Amino acid sequence: MYVPIILGTAREGRQSEKVANYMLKAAMDYGLETEIIDVRDFRPPATDSTGASPLAQALGAKIARADGVIIVTPEYNHGYPGELKMALDLLYGQYARKPLGICGVSAGGLGGARAVEQLRLISVEFRMVPIREALYFPNVKDSFDEKGGIKDAQYGKRVKSFLDELTWYAKALKASR
Repeated sequence: MYVPIILGTAREGRQSEKVANYMLKAAMDYGLETEIIDVRDFRPPATDSTGASPLAQALGAKIARADGVIIVTPEYNHGYPGELKMALDLLYGQYARKPLGICGVSAGGLGGARAVEQLRLISVEFRMVPIREALYFPNVKDSFDEKGGIKDAQYGKRVKSFLDELTWYAKALKASR
């Protein structure tokens, strides 16, 4: 089962990269085929909304192949990053009837909760199925050790529950696509 992880920010010094790498390892350990799709690699010109560019075609091929998608997004000013919005808007049909798991990231105590809720709303427009479980990574600068490991061992249980739900929906929806 192929479930890519979209890293939703292109900012320099981004802390959400730690979360994306943590989720990559967790998904691989869970038995999923996965990779990080970095929005830095798929930044279209602001005027490209056709989905016809080589960037959009490359991204579209990955999402079309996916059985589900995980988005790791920071919260910037109570929302998700513009680069993520632009990358999502390059495609449409490739997202349909696929489950979406969202991981919110923030420097503060809410763990990107507002960005997660916004992504749930727009994912429905893409005809995705946002799963109930979400993962929140508050105070991200203090949450990982120098080797990239998460300090709070309780995340292992949360991640398993998240991946259990995501893969359940991925199997169920794949059979119906």
